[in-house]
Amino acid sequence: MNISSNISSIQAHQTMMNTSATNVANVNSDGYIPSETRVVSSENSVKANTFKANDNGSKMSQTELSKEITNQIIAQDATEANVTALKAQDDILGSLLDIKA
Repeated sequence: MNISSNISSIQAHQTMMNTSATNVANVNSDGYIPSETRVVSSENSVKANTFKANDNGSKMSQTELSKEITNQIIAQDATEANVTALKAQDDILGSLLDIKA
């Protein structure tokens, strides 16, 4: 994985976290239909696709807190993994520059 892939993954998971935060903030809003974010990876990047969930016809908020908390944990863990990879890449590039100098 290259640096740009790690960065695009962090950005995609931030979108996922923002979507989840909005859903949680509206858990008590009557008739609220939550959005969902799916993170999709391609050859050289990671993208977030956000869309409205299916309306089940409930007059109450359709946000499922258990699903939102799970999504937030996934986004947090993915971000941590990508930051760790970026730090390792930075260390390797620093070592290479030290050797070259």
